[in-house]
Amino acid sequence: MPLVKWAHLHLALNHVPVLGTCFVLLLFLIGMVRRQEEMKRLSLWGFLFLGVFSMGLKYTGDWAFAALKGVNWLDPAIVELHEAAADRAVMGTVLLAVLASGDLFIGKKMRATVPWLNGIILVTAVATLVLMILAANLGGDIRHTEVRRPVPAASRP
Repeated sequence: MPLVKWAHLHLALNHVPVLGTCFVLLLFLIGMVRRQEEMKRLSLWGFLFLGVFSMGLKYTGDWAFAALKGVNWLDPAIVELHEAAADRAVMGTVLLAVLASGDLFIGKKMRATVPWLNGIILVTAVATLVLMILAANLGGDIRHTEVRRPVPAASRP
């Protein structure tokens, strides 16, 4: 696969963690409100999947950047801002996956999810969604110059 295809793959796959976090969070909230253990468990598995998926997606971004080095429209400072935001978002999904794994493990013995852990997962999921949206927005700035905000000089390499 030629390297430029990494950029296409990254663009195609980067929607999964953003939209996935939103939808899984919604399912988790519905499960909490309706007190449906099955829905909460399904959501926990979804958070676990998104954490693993996001770690892999990080590499496609690195490879996409390497493939696009040297093109005249690419501003490395904007890419670095996006990468830093994406790193924080991936850390959020990884933390969410760890918390979800803990809830699934502890809950398996109790045959129910852990209420206090559910609260922590809910807060972490909302924070992770915000981080995902910020990273996605900065990613859009890489190619869409019409909506790009100026990068402060202090942020430039």
